[in-house]
Parts: sequence; structure tokens; C-alpha cells
Amino acid sequence: MRRRPVRLLLPVLVTSLLCASAVPATAATTAGDDDRPWSAAPAPAGTEAPGPDGRASFYLEGAPGTVFTDKLSVVNPADRERSFALRGAGPWVSLARQEVRVPARTRANVPLRVTVPGDAEPGDRFGAVVVSGEGREVRVPLVLRVSGAPALPALAVENVRVSGAGAGGGAVIRYALVNRGNRALTPRLAIHADGVFGTVLRRTIADAPGELAPGRVVRRVERWPDAPRLDSVTVRVTAVAEGGVRAAGSGSYTPVRWVLPVGGGVVLVLAGGVVVLVQRRRRGAGSGV
Repeated sequence: MRRRPVRLLLPVLVTSLLCASAVPATAATTAGDDDRPWSAAPAPAGTEAPGPDGRASFYLEGAPGTVFTDKLSVVNPADRERSFALRGAGPWVSLARQEVRVPARTRANVPLRVTVPGDAEPGDRFGAVVVSGEGREVRVPLVLRVSGAPALPALAVENVRVSGAGAGGGAVIRYALVNRGNRALTPRLAIHADGVFGTVLRRTIADAPGELAPGRVVRRVERWPDAPRLDSVTVRVTAVAEGGVRAAGSGSYTPVRWVLPVGGGVVLVLAGGVVVLVQRRRRGAGSGV
């Protein structure tokens, strides 16, 4: 009768021993886990570590000439120290360090700077801060919005006038080149003149002005020594700049404006009549079917 309690207690003792031996094994496995993944994210304010509700990317906004500062947080949850390489991918991003060693179960905050040039055009720029280590790479997105008016490049060729050069013959072409936009441009210039019987001038301007700042006006004079003496000419000045910007202006030139006496006058009047007649026929052909 006394042996029954011993038999009843034996299974309980065996179960207790098994449970007791299992607990230290599990604890030892967790404590020795050095493969827990590291992470990188924008550093939160204060002493808090990055969490699920923290920033997933850097977002900066400001005017040209602004210098932004922020911090990148690299978290190492493992039981050993880890080393990481850092680099900025994108415009105007620089990091205080190119490499960082993060102790076990802690994090490191690395300062970064974004410097926007004073002549930066408004709009969005996209980049990233790249962290790599132990065969893995994490890209933390960075968005920079440069504030200000949108870029509106525009040129104008104005006040095209053609006049005789005097006793020496030829003509002078005068015009104004104006930057009507808000972006500096470097224009290329050309002149094309068509007379009654065809093209009489086709020239590329070799000494075109350099960079034209917004709002700047440049008044130019082009010499045309071999301008026709008996013709009615339309002179067109064309300006082309980067980004597909194009502008043109035109003016007319008719050297015969008076009637000389006797025979010479008859010749000039007839020449002028021929010019007018050809022009009218051209207009009629252009408006017909």
C-alpha cells in the first residue's frame, strides 16, 4: 500500500526535469543570436530610436542657397559590433563619415548635409543615403524640393530695323535681344533675308553674346555691306538657346524710296513697279488653292 504514492509521483518528476532542462537551452539560443538584421533610417528627434512610426525617408524643402542638416541612424540589434559603409547618392548630399562602427545592441547617428547651390532651379531632386554591410545594402530615400518660381526660359528678338549704310552702300541691321524668362540662356543667332527673287542673305552670327541673364537686353548692330540696291527685302533674325528655346523678329528693307528726274527716274520707278508686282503675285499664289 505504501508503494502507490511513489508510482504516482514518478511521472510528475520526469516532466518537471524535462521542462527545467528546456528553459536554459532556449535562453542560450536567444542570447547567442548574432544574425538579427540591422536597419537604417532618418534619426528621430531626441534620444528615441527609429520606430515603426518614424520617418521612412528624408524630405527637405527650401530656397536656393539653403544648407540643410539632418542625421542618419544605423541600428545594430546583434550581440556583436558591426561595421557599415555610408555614401550619399544624389545631388549635393554629403555625410560626416564614410564608415561607422556600431557597438552591440545600440545605434549610431551620423550627421549629413545637403547644400543647395544659389543658382539651383526650382523643382524636386531625388536621391538616397546608402548603407551597406555584411553583404546587405539599405537605401534611405531623400527628396529635396527647391522652392521658388518654376523655370520659364524665354527669349525675344525685338525692334528689327534695316537702313542704308550711306554713301558707301550696303545696309545696317539693328535689333534687340531680350531674355524674357527667369533662367539664364546662351543664345545662338542667325540672319536670313529674302528678296523678291530669292534669298539674298544667310548668315550665322559668330560674335553672339555669351550668357544672357534674366531681364537683360542686348542691342546689336550687324553690317550688311553687299545689301541689294534694287529689291524689297524681308530680314529675319533668329535666336536659339538650350532647352528648345527659340525666338525670331523681322523687318523690311526697300532701298528705292524716291524718283530721280528724267531717264534715271523712269528706270527706278519701273524697277519699283516690278518689285511690287512680283510681291502681289506671290501673295496671290500663297492665298490660292
